[in-house]
Amino acid sequence: MTAERYDVAVIGGGSAGLTALKKLADLGKQAILIEAGKQTGTKNVSGGILYSKRPKHGKLYNVEDVYSNFSEAPVERKITKYILHAVTKNKDFAIDLTAAHEYQANFGYSVLLGRLNAWFAKQATEAAEKVGGGIVSGVHVRSVEWNKENGRSTIETDELEPFEVKGIISADGVNSEIAVMTGARPKFSPAQLYQGVKVIAKLPEQILEERFGIGPDEGAAHLFAGDITLGHIGGGFAYTNRDTLSVGAVYHFDSLMEKPAEPSVLIDALLRSPLVSEFMKDEVVIKKELDRNLPKEEQLRARFAVSKLIKTWNELRDAYYSSTARKRLVESGKYKSDDEIRLRLESIKNELQSKYGAKFEGNYIELEYSAKLIPDGKRCMMKKPYLNNILFIGDAAGRGVFIGPRIEGLNVGIDDAVRAAEAMNRAIDRNDFSPQYLGEYYSQQIEASPYTRDMREIDKDYLKTFLDAAKDVPKDIVGQRYGMIFRLMSSGTFRGLAVGLANFLGYDKLLPLVESEETYVQVPIEIAERLGKQITSSYVPAIPSVAERVASLKYDDDRQSHIKVIEPRAEFMKKIVTLCPTKCYSLEDGKVILQHEACIECGTCAKETDWHHPRGEKGIVYQYG
Repeated sequence: MTAERYDVAVIGGGSAGLTALKKLADLGKQAILIEAGKQTGTKNVSGGILYSKRPKHGKLYNVEDVYSNFSEAPVERKITKYILHAVTKNKDFAIDLTAAHEYQANFGYSVLLGRLNAWFAKQATEAAEKVGGGIVSGVHVRSVEWNKENGRSTIETDELEPFEVKGIISADGVNSEIAVMTGARPKFSPAQLYQGVKVIAKLPEQILEERFGIGPDEGAAHLFAGDITLGHIGGGFAYTNRDTLSVGAVYHFDSLMEKPAEPSVLIDALLRSPLVSEFMKDEVVIKKELDRNLPKEEQLRARFAVSKLIKTWNELRDAYYSSTARKRLVESGKYKSDDEIRLRLESIKNELQSKYGAKFEGNYIELEYSAKLIPDGKRCMMKKPYLNNILFIGDAAGRGVFIGPRIEGLNVGIDDAVRAAEAMNRAIDRNDFSPQYLGEYYSQQIEASPYTRDMREIDKDYLKTFLDAAKDVPKDIVGQRYGMIFRLMSSGTFRGLAVGLANFLGYDKLLPLVESEETYVQVPIEIAERLGKQITSSYVPAIPSVAERVASLKYDDDRQSHIKVIEPRAEFMKKIVTLCPTKCYSLEDGKVILQHEACIECGTCAKETDWHHPRGEKGIVYQYG
């Protein structure tokens, strides 16, 4: 039986893979996209801000270049404020980095990938189906074999019959199985990665806007460094979405390996920070315990009534604090005016308090817990992002711009995807998928990307923008270790010379000096202590345990584990007992034991395990991402 044949297979349904499919379709080429999730977007996690950039030199492919109707996309908020906080205990010193955020940028939107990638998938599917392609979801790729004689690859999956393709675009993420199984690159090491852990917190729309000092079409991004890192190299973030907050902690993985700390402890330290806890604060209903002496039928009736009232109050309150939702309620005729909605809210609240003894307290509402590994492009971008007839893009190729407060990944993957699609288009037209024609051309295009330059060199203009923002920080705080560098970089006369010397030395020599505990922890603490304002929290957040967080997630459980422990007594694995975000590992008699059911597929353990994504449709199902 002859295997089915296609021109191109895109593997991975994140924003990069979907862009590659859409671009190929727009070029009139047939391609299929293989995605393990039951629905596209349910496996994806991001911080995240999606940028559109306009570099001074070179050309980039932005999201709006691929999706001409991007103005209709379900993005969250356009970031108009970008603030860096140096914090210690209850003191905070804020530096406005909005100018650095806007440097060479058309825009930057906060996004939730569960929503955005579903929209990308719809656009890509509509375009791909016109040329005989499309998305095949719920499928996990098990192996890829390249036939040197005919130049084709045979793809085997857990769910479908084997099929042949002329070319492959690998967009299967930082833990790319395609890269590892084909030998294109080894697994990334802890020194090349960050570990990120994030929660989504609910906050009604207009309360969020008032809290962050933004308008209906505006958003804010806040970064945090100092004692909240618990001595690790990295920091925290809080991004405003439409009616939620993305709050996360991102740390150098090797820093965590050196001093293992539970990811939940790191994110909890950020959530307990007075500034962050006040950002998240909302009004929460606390139910009174029912009288156990009441007849069971009466208990059930009361429990149902309370649950229904709380649900109604939450939904109506969210609508009341959204101008568009409030307007819809009035236009529907359900309420005559905004005042009538407010009075109904007060009535429900009074009934819950007087009749059922409920209390209304300040707290925060956590909706989703997630984690992922993030490639540090400075350290791990593939020098040759191809092998045979396979092109690697985005996280799979180890590409991302992470330079101090400049954090970009989604837009890098989109730019890579367009370049890969154009390389595939060229190969299809000539029917030449050889590495010399396909791979080398793609590699040249990647080299031409301004993002590649950003991963290799310091941009002196961006540095100037950053230093201008930090001009009020006393020079003596940076200490003897950085004093001379800071003075050189701050001087208009010497900055060009200093940056030229730094770029000559290269990131390999600079990074150990710049990315250190002193830079990320000690200096911010001293800045906050000397210059910071007092911040107090009006409540103590009731933070869920890891078990509670896992229980609130949605899984399609697979009895068959997608992870195998290779050496249960290895020191790396013993540290993973601490570093796994959902406590899938435990230590018994000196051996590491795995319980895979709570896995959120972050790949923290991938380096020294036989790690695969779960079979199609199995595993974690994110709502927000």
